[in-house]
Amino acid sequence: MSESFVNLDNARHADQREVMEGIRERGECPFCEENLAKTHQQPILRQGEHWTLTPNQWPYNFTRSHLLAISRYHAEKLGDLKEGSFDELQDHLQWAEVEFQVAAGGLAMRFGDVTQTGATVNHLHAHLIVPDEAKPADEKIRFKIS
Repeated sequence: MSESFVNLDNARHADQREVMEGIRERGECPFCEENLAKTHQQPILRQGEHWTLTPNQWPYNFTRSHLLAISRYHAEKLGDLKEGSFDELQDHLQWAEVEFQVAAGGLAMRFGDVTQTGATVNHLHAHLIVPDEAKPADEKIRFKIS
């Protein structure tokens, strides 16, 4: 497990960096279930045995919807996930596809060392990203990996 659960270098917003600095000072994983409500101000949409589904507090530019599926127990790598995790994740994502009337979108998950992945939090989570149809044609949603 990591010594630091957040990577400030990957913060995209000033208020996000401020929240992450407090998290780092406390030495807590912000996505572990006992800590999530301390800084995450978005509602929980769905929860299962393995995953919590919630809107991203800092959605990417040009998204209509940006949801996070956060592992309910601390995991950093795919091998840390328990049996049945991906089946449940599929169920949550299919629910979101209907609930948010997703005609097109993307699913992304980074795992491992956040100094190499581009993630801000070293706790396994997946992104369901739905582009805003009204975004300028020359703008793209950027999901950083590296």
